[in-house]
Amino acid sequence: MSGVHRVDEVEGLPAATHLARVEAVAREVFAVVGTKWALPVIEAIGADAPRFGELHRQVTGISHRLLTVTLRQLERQGLVHRTAHPTLPPRTEYRLTTAGRDVHDTINGFCRWSRRHLDEVLAARRRFDRA
Repeated sequence: MSGVHRVDEVEGLPAATHLARVEAVAREVFAVVGTKWALPVIEAIGADAPRFGELHRQVTGISHRLLTVTLRQLERQGLVHRTAHPTLPPRTEYRLTTAGRDVHDTINGFCRWSRRHLDEVLAARRRFDRA
């Protein structure tokens, strides 16, 4: 298992230091995934390899600039892989990485949870707001 380490097996790093690094990286990834446009972009990519224009049409309301920024952030975090084909006109495709597909599955799980518990959540909010 090259590249995979248990927290207490990372050479040269005390377990607590490594754990702090893991937590910091996770917070950075969650901060990107939690932005307004990241979830719709991840959902739009899904199992496909859409081009920029296709993504722009699918993600209603996003500007070209914000789509570019979001894709670059997701690429930096290892969730999206960008492939630029040397054609005229240039063709660029975006695909979820293994980590990106896992995030996509997690998002879909959270959506299923939301649908399953919607009535409970709404009832709790009403109780809280009346108190």
